[in-house]
Parts: sequence; structure tokens; C-alpha cells
Amino acid sequence: MANMKAFFKSGHPPTLFAAFLYFDFSFAVWVLNGAMGPFISEQFHLSPAQIGLMVSVPTLAGAFMRFPLGVLSQYIGRKKAAIVEMSAIVLALVFGFLFVKSYNDVLAMGVLLGIAGASFGVALSLGSGWFPRQYKGLAMGIAGAGNSGTALAALFAPRLAMHFGWQRVYGFAAVMMLLPLIVMIVLAKEPPDIEHQTLRQHLSCLFEKDGWVFNLIYIITFGGFLGLATFLPSFYYSQFHVTKVQAGSLTVLATLTGSLTRVVGGWFADRVGGITTLSVVFLIAVAGLFGLMTAPSLLATTLLFMLCFAALGAGNGATFQLVPLRWPLTTAVAGGMIGEIGALGGGILPNLLGQSKQHTGSYRAGFILYAGLAIVVLIVMRLVARVWTRTWVTTGGRAIPSASMFVAESVRHGDLGEAVHAEAIV
Repeated sequence: MANMKAFFKSGHPPTLFAAFLYFDFSFAVWVLNGAMGPFISEQFHLSPAQIGLMVSVPTLAGAFMRFPLGVLSQYIGRKKAAIVEMSAIVLALVFGFLFVKSYNDVLAMGVLLGIAGASFGVALSLGSGWFPRQYKGLAMGIAGAGNSGTALAALFAPRLAMHFGWQRVYGFAAVMMLLPLIVMIVLAKEPPDIEHQTLRQHLSCLFEKDGWVFNLIYIITFGGFLGLATFLPSFYYSQFHVTKVQAGSLTVLATLTGSLTRVVGGWFADRVGGITTLSVVFLIAVAGLFGLMTAPSLLATTLLFMLCFAALGAGNGATFQLVPLRWPLTTAVAGGMIGEIGALGGGILPNLLGQSKQHTGSYRAGFILYAGLAIVVLIVMRLVARVWTRTWVTTGGRAIPSASMFVAESVRHGDLGEAVHAEAIV
């Protein structure tokens, strides 16, 4: 309790709350088509492959929009960027309510829903920007717990669709987006951790090996979380023949677990290190995916999905404990880039599962391929982490003291004179 008091006193809780709400509602909008998948697929008689494409379009569109929004936020401020984005989301939802009538319209609407998916990097940087280094993981975990929006969408969208029709759900969502927009305007304050740099400097993380290692990690943790969250309602509906509302409720159990463990993952990463935390959660996620290959009962499947989501959610939190340590001055842009590539990974699993079901009659091959990819990424991370623990983090991936961090940064950039001077101070 004392630690939590110190945490909240060290930053600006209203901004953190506004960032959480912004990300939460944006995430709910982002996965709307996935939550309403059984309704849409029934009306348009979609194949498993078409369902996989439908639920992945918002994911892919959101991924491409993340990095530009992250760059924009560096120039106009994260709060203003969030306000602009939420206003665009409201307009997109009004369009969906008025004009979506066919499967092609649904795909087009998926592109517009991608606007909501661009919120990730800005929301996390805004929420954590007021907090010191030792609390970055926890602050980002709390802001990132806004991916519980998947649970909101899975819980409410099917029920609203059943009573009012799935097209009208877009209209309800437009009204609800006004809440986080107002909270952002009233409560949030632009964090002080900003340094204006050239576009080249902002984009530098694109040309570094570490950036692409983080991309691979996030393809598995966040991509897996997002891919499963969007495909799960359709999976339950086709695999176990439950009702559309029941499919949504079962999805809530899994996705909410992953949202809650994101905070836990950030908290553990602050203490034992992000590298250690990621190693553990990767192994748990792989074990869960292998368990799903046996096509167990509805209860066992739900428990295994909850296990996978818990691991993937914690992995998301652990990843973004490391990001601000690696890119302390351009966290929003680096986070936007990593979030962009990771979200692109969210399109992999739905398409793998859809193609697997359509061509083999089972989802087994899709789970096998994704588990294999996760194992490869884990091996890559463990190899590269040997360098990380000698430069910008300590053993396991924990933050190092400020002066020592200066030494590490100086060594990494080749400024040995400054490094020696700082080491003497330490």
C-alpha cells in the first residue's frame, strides 16, 4: 500500500486515468467487428477465411496508423493528438451507423475502425509521462490495461446487436466515445518529458536492431492477444455452436484476464526485469497454445484461453517496461513503431486459424504455426538480451540508476569521455 501511495504521489493520476479511459474505449471500438463477427458472418454467409479477413482488417489498418500518430504527438503534444484521434473515431462510427450495409462495407468500415487502433503509443506515453523511471512499468501497465476494451466490446456489442441490429452498435459506440473525449479534455495534462528533435532522430529507432527485436516480441504478445480477442467470438460460435451472446461472454472471460495481467506484468518487470518476465510468459503462452491443439472440451478450452491471455497480457506489460528504458526521450514514437508492427501481428493469427479451418477442417495447424513462431522469437530475445544487460538494463532487464544509465547511454553512443566522468560520479 505504501508503494502504491508513493507511486501515485510521484506522478499525475488524473492524466493516467484519462489515458487509461482513452485507450480502453478506443480498444473497444477497434475490435467491434470481431465482437460482432457471428452476427455479420451469419447475415452475409461468410466462410472461415472471410471471417479471418474481416476481423483482421481493423487490426492491420490500426497498425499502419499508429506510427504517424506517434510522430504527430511529438509535435502537437500527446493530449492534443488524443483529442484529435477520438474526434475522428466518433465521425468514423457515425459513418458506420449510417452507411454500412454489405460485406464490402464491413471491410471498408474495418479500415475506419483502425483509427481507434492508433491510440496505443500515445495513450501509454501520455499516461506514464509524469512518472519517474522506477515506476514506468507500472504506469504503462495501468494505461495499457485499457486493452480491457476487448472485454467491453465482447460483453456489450453482442447484446446490443441482438436487440437493435449490429449496424446500430456503431451508433451506440459513437455516443460512448464522448465520455473519454470529455475526460481527456478536462483532466489530462501534457507530461513534461518531451524533447523536440528532428524527424530523423524520431525515426532512429526504425534503423536499430533492438527496435526490430521488440517488434518480434510484440508480434507475439500483443499480436497474439489482439488476434485471439478478435477471432474468439467466431471461434466459439463455430467450434462449440454456442449462441452469439454466449460466445461474447466466453470471450470476456479470456480477454479480461489478459487485460488485468498487463498491470501485473509491468509490476513484475519493474522488480525482476522485463527480460525475465517475458521469458516466463512466453513459455506459458506456448504451453497454452499446445494445449489448444488437442481440441478439448468447452470448459478446458476456455481455461486454456484464459491462461494464454494471462501470459500474453503480462508480456505486453513487460515489453513496455523495457521500451522507455531503451528510448527514454522518444518513448511515444518508439512505442508507436513497436505497437504498429505488433498490431500487424494481430492479423496473423485470425488468418492462420481461418485458413486452417477452411482447408483442414480444424484449427490445429494455426495454433501449431503460431506456437512455433513464439518459440523462435523467445530464442532470439534471449540471445540479444545478453547485450542489453551489458548496456542499458541490469540483470533480468531491470532499470539501472540514473547516473549509471548515463554511463550506459554514453558508451552506447561512443562518448567514452563522458562515460568515464559519469562513472567516477557513481
